[in-house]
Amino acid sequence: MIFVWGGNGTVQRCIDALVGRAAAIAILPAGTANLLVTNLGVPTYLVEAVRVGLRGHRRPIDTGSANGEHFAVMAGAGFDALMIRDADGGMKDRIGRAAYVWTGAKNLAASRGKATVDVDGQRFFKGLVSCVLAGNGVLELGIVTAKNPVQWIRTLGRVAVGKTDKSPFAQTTRGKKFKICFDRPFAYELDGGARPSTKRLRIRVHPSSILICVPARAKPEISSGAVDQN
Repeated sequence: MIFVWGGNGTVQRCIDALVGRAAAIAILPAGTANLLVTNLGVPTYLVEAVRVGLRGHRRPIDTGSANGEHFAVMAGAGFDALMIRDADGGMKDRIGRAAYVWTGAKNLAASRGKATVDVDGQRFFKGLVSCVLAGNGVLELGIVTAKNPVQWIRTLGRVAVGKTDKSPFAQTTRGKKFKICFDRPFAYELDGGARPSTKRLRIRVHPSSILICVPARAKPEISSGAVDQN
């Protein structure tokens, strides 16, 4: 068992190193954002998080991979990656999560790029995009085509009330393998960690590929292949 003290980025790096190995990860939340532990119900109080590692269940969860690197929550290219890239360590240290609000507003008018998206070998989308997001589990893909702050506000409003399918600037689907090609290098991110720009992303799901320590009475599984085990 390996204790990991950090936020989304640190946890993602460790998961990538340990996928497929006979080791469990116990997360001690300590970063700017901790999406995975929130989803799994792991407490943010240090003593309780240590107790979960020592006495909790070890749950297999799915991971996704983007260009061969594993992630636990999401991968994204375009707007969200620019927002994360521009919120460097110094800014996050000074103002915390507000850094993402600042850099998000800064990048709302970022230019779109042409993209083709294939889902499980079939063409799903071709056109201009401002953001592409893939969520872990049974992989969910979201494509945003908003081109200015007004359209972004309309889109985010629909997302906030659970009506993404009603937005004219967003499309969603599910699959096991995604192939995304851009006409120019796009910034991308994995679990909140910025990566060098790329013109191609290959994303796939890896069922039950990592063990995470969770509370004995944790929230329902976040991935299709998750099964509790002691």
